[in-house]
Amino acid sequence: MKLPSPRGPLGASLTDLLVHPSRDVDHLDDEVLTRWRNAAATADALTDDDLQLTLWTLYALHYRGFEGVDEAWEWHPDLLRLRRILEVAVEAALRDQVPDHVETPAEREAVAAALFAMTAPGPGPSVARYVARSADATQAEEFLIHRSLYTLMEADPHTWAVPRLTGAPKAALVEVQSDEYGGGRPERMHSALFARTMRGAGLVDEYGYYVDRLPAVTIAALNLMSLFGLHRRWRGAIAGHLAAFEMTSSLPNRLYGDGFRRLGHDGGTTDYFDEHVEADAVHEQIAGRDLAGRLAEQEPELVDDILFGAAACLYLDELVGRHLLDAWTAGASSLRAA
Repeated sequence: MKLPSPRGPLGASLTDLLVHPSRDVDHLDDEVLTRWRNAAATADALTDDDLQLTLWTLYALHYRGFEGVDEAWEWHPDLLRLRRILEVAVEAALRDQVPDHVETPAEREAVAAALFAMTAPGPGPSVARYVARSADATQAEEFLIHRSLYTLMEADPHTWAVPRLTGAPKAALVEVQSDEYGGGRPERMHSALFARTMRGAGLVDEYGYYVDRLPAVTIAALNLMSLFGLHRRWRGAIAGHLAAFEMTSSLPNRLYGDGFRRLGHDGGTTDYFDEHVEADAVHEQIAGRDLAGRLAEQEPELVDDILFGAAACLYLDELVGRHLLDAWTAGASSLRAA
């Protein structure tokens, strides 16, 4: 990928670092760290464009990397110190904003029941219903652009949890991820199916191509996955996140497919959504019971983290949905200006 355009002092200072070989930076002085701490402390961590894009850039070093950026930056201790400053701010904001969950016994069925209750569809407006019934072609394209930042690398953030689990939870996660990666068929990888959807809508299917158009809340939803996935201490949260993610997928994807068919798209474009209607109806049971539920029984101390991860997933998805619907119902674009 190409480095994104900075949106403030955090991004500008990071870009200035990354264009140099990592060996040329022995350590950052305290002034840089102080500036980052001050910026993170004064930002609305979940909706600040500079903070979220900068954190995404730091996480992206662990995935695809950037053209012209020394790969040794990935584990450079100074970048990890800078990343930690942003992560602390995001964690604090999540703790402040994410609703408390009901105390739940560390039992497979009790945890699964709590997750299904949290993710039960509500009667209010939703992006899926809007796309199915009302979205025009431009809004449908915007929806795909928002989804592209995660879906063109679908499943990767949750896969970080595989070596951090054992026994039944690990087997359950691998079962879900195997389907996400096409069961050994590269053309059926969900990221490949979504790339085909992007092409069918006349969009560029290159990962990260549209990041400069995306608002902070969309980037934050992906950053949350990387935050949970890259830290072993958050293994419960990434399990809960995946469970909530799968439990809120099947019905919306049916509606998304209907919306794109309404707009005249064929099966090549809707295959991604149709695939998820069936697959995620199965995945939600595996993720809720065999991954999250069994993990709770195996490590009872992780129950709160499992439910927090699910609640954080739902909260940020709600922020993204609200952003899209507010823009579209006002007749405006949900994307940043080109």
